[in-house]
Amino acid sequence: QTAGQSGEQELESLVLKLSVLKDFLSSIEKKALKALQEMSSATPATPPQPLSRKAKSIPVQTFEVKLDITLGDLTKIGKSQKYTLSVDVEGGKLVVLKKQKDSQEDWNTFSHDKIRQLIKSQRVQNKLGIVFEK
Repeated sequence: QTAGQSGEQELESLVLKLSVLKDFLSSIEKKALKALQEMSSATPATPPQPLSRKAKSIPVQTFEVKLDITLGDLTKIGKSQKYTLSVDVEGGKLVVLKKQKDSQEDWNTFSHDKIRQLIKSQRVQNKLGIVFEK
């Protein structure tokens, strides 16, 4: 064997190895593409699940409350009246309902964009101040 012949054999061996490697890479590429296609075809089936979780509505919460009298309302001093406070998170509304004599009702509805601030009292645990736009 001459040096030229051994060089050709090495080159042939290298070409053969590269060919095998190319086929191997090609098969991996096909498998990866197939896996990607399976994943993308399965994707449309998954979004309804998060949507159905989101679709669960937040129920309207209702609380029995007493309105605190501020200095501006001193003319209305009387016995403290009970009110019903309804909070509709999804509708963005706060309803203050006052039951009056003869089963009449008087209510005020405030939309979320009119509420400027909620202030939790640090002294009285179950006291909440609500600051409105006007």
